Amino acid sequence: MEVVTNNLKLIVMDNFADFGKKVDDHLKLMKGVEDKKFSYIIPTAVPRFSNGEAKGLLYETVRAQDVFILSDIQNYSCTYEMHGFTNHKSPDDHFQDIKRMISACNGSPSRISVVTPSLYGARQHKKKDRESLDCSLGLKELENLGVKQIIAFDVHNKDACDNAVSPTTIFENPYSTYSILRTFIDNEEIDYQNLLVISPDTGAVDRARYYADMLKTDIGIFYKRRDFSKIVNGKNPIVAHEYLGKPVQGKTVLIVDDLISSGQSMLEVAKDLKKWGAEQIYLTATFAFFSDGKPNIDAFQEAYEQGLFHRLYTTNLTYVPEEVKQREWFQEVDCSKYMAKIIYTLNSHGSIAPLLNGKEKILQKIQEHQNFKATK
Repeated sequence: MEVVTNNLKLIVMDNFADFGKKVDDHLKLMKGVEDKKFSYIIPTAVPRFSNGEAKGLLYETVRAQDVFILSDIQNYSCTYEMHGFTNHKSPDDHFQDIKRMISACNGSPSRISVVTPSLYGARQHKKKDRESLDCSLGLKELENLGVKQIIAFDVHNKDACDNAVSPTTIFENPYSTYSILRTFIDNEEIDYQNLLVISPDTGAVDRARYYADMLKTDIGIFYKRRDFSKIVNGKNPIVAHEYLGKPVQGKTVLIVDDLISSGQSMLEVAKDLKKWGAEQIYLTATFAFFSDGKPNIDAFQEAYEQGLFHRLYTTNLTYVPEEVKQREWFQEVDCSKYMAKIIYTLNSHGSIAPLLNGKEKILQKIQEHQNFKATK
């Protein structure tokens, strides 16, 4: 019997190859594809000239196809040669490669969607002075190139993204909350009646409230006092963390944030919570960049050995070094199936709204966990 594959095609950039293969496998299962040689991923390449310039190549036609371009712009392990030097790709390089692939499509697909879990320029989404607005500029570039859908996870400011593009361009912002909590519940034996969700800053309050709502618990909030007279590594340095919320004495604490850059802020919050008597502390983040490399990793290792936190939960939506994955305190959350469900639904012209709220499933999972615990 002929398998109906619709008109779906995946362009998986080299920075997302392993994740893209998992998504492809899930999609084949969802669509009932039995041919083991078949793949929705089309072969591509981004060859470079010796001066660093590049071009995008497609080795299959995408005419009248529904094309999804998958890219992890945070993957700093990708390299290229330029003037005899080895350069690591930055988000700017990865974003330029996305545009190259769109250009290589020559306007022939029926629709182009860009899936970039960590949105390009997302950390520069608002103006405070005479400065660039990279997020809006990047979104506008994609729209001008004919992209009809942009899918990014857990963005800093969705309103800014919605306002950067016209109403005819769809911007989807799914969260990894369900995937993280599902993995957390499967791996940890805790008393959910004694759980407190903590937001490490005011910017993460909505995210913390969402976690707390799904777990039926309360939240606490930290406020970062910053020194606005200076800028260090692109940010105003933190002077102190002030806490608002219930006492943490004897509590199991879940600290939730969208990303870990250096991780210093999250570790300082964990240190304060531990000092105030928190029993066990878990860290969660959609993206773990470890931007400063080994010093960041060593800081987390030291904090773990000091008992400041029990485990870190983060997704595979962005690159994480193997050195981190091997640590006892690290737990990867696989979001490839969730991503495949989103692509499958959008390709079928369905609504992804039901995929954006996993509250009932989480509550059911907690109940199953508690029932199992009661029978032991």
